[in-house]
Amino acid sequence: MSGTEIPQVVLKSSSNKCSMPVIALGTAADTNRSSGETTKVAVIEAIKLGYRHFDTASIYGSEEALGEAISEALHLGLIKSREELFITTKLWLTDNFPHLVLPALQKSLHAIQNGTAYDPVPISKHLRLKLEYLDLYLIHWPISVKPGDWEIPYTEELITTFDLKGVWIAMEECHKLGLAKSIGVSNFTCKKLEDLLSFATIPPSVNQVEMNPAWHQKKLKEFCDAKGIIITAFSPLGAKGASWGSNVVMDSEILKEIAEAHGRTIAQVCLRWLYEQGVTIAVKSYNKERMKQNLKIFDWSLTRDDHEKINQINQVRVNNGPVVFVANLWDGET
Repeated sequence: MSGTEIPQVVLKSSSNKCSMPVIALGTAADTNRSSGETTKVAVIEAIKLGYRHFDTASIYGSEEALGEAISEALHLGLIKSREELFITTKLWLTDNFPHLVLPALQKSLHAIQNGTAYDPVPISKHLRLKLEYLDLYLIHWPISVKPGDWEIPYTEELITTFDLKGVWIAMEECHKLGLAKSIGVSNFTCKKLEDLLSFATIPPSVNQVEMNPAWHQKKLKEFCDAKGIIITAFSPLGAKGASWGSNVVMDSEILKEIAEAHGRTIAQVCLRWLYEQGVTIAVKSYNKERMKQNLKIFDWSLTRDDHEKINQINQVRVNNGPVVFVANLWDGET
């Protein structure tokens, strides 16, 4: 039933050597306003097109719709088993404490096996993903915010100490329990990764970060390559249209020129450039034609001249986190 065959990478630092499709369909919703039905329909269509990796997070409000889409895809015979899919979700800032990691994961999963509800957290009555395990669980940001339903961006008085070691030990426990086949991080700098690697028993498999032709992340990419950590690029098109996004990528004359020369879209050029950088990608579009186009990046290449032109694009980080301010978030790294 599937369309495009998507290459995979092996998560080297996962104990079971999981394979992860290089392109994920992202399900983040700006201000969480995408309807569950819209997400469900888009995910089912994506599965028909060949997508097998789906990226969500507790904050996105899309976990439950993704779970419903997976159930329907199984019912329709689009996939034979859940094992054909790779599901990533993330630990949010208000759960970024050692004692809340496992309950947060269980709330996302709310695994139901053989009709027996597995729900150790009394408040987790929503079915959410309805899965027994995750393929990848990430610390969403290296920031902890006092538990509560606060308005985003979080103000400084809500930010509290982030216990990286304690949280990571809890992440490792999720892996050992079989609830997460692989574990990783998001928005971590080289310095924060070094701190983590200094004590981790299970090193992070993935670091999901902002990366696109207008934010190359060269230093971080070199560091992660050396440590066997796979980078997943979010906002690969610059998040145009998002409240915090930018038009700098999609409105780039350089990228437009390259796209026209190849008979491709600007989005395809961005995604191909990332693929040639050796990173994986989480790209969101619920438009069927664009979802299809975003998979058509594997049978052509950029030229050396294209790469040189892309290297000339002014570099700017767009996403500075869901907080008003936090000291040393990027550790002075550019």
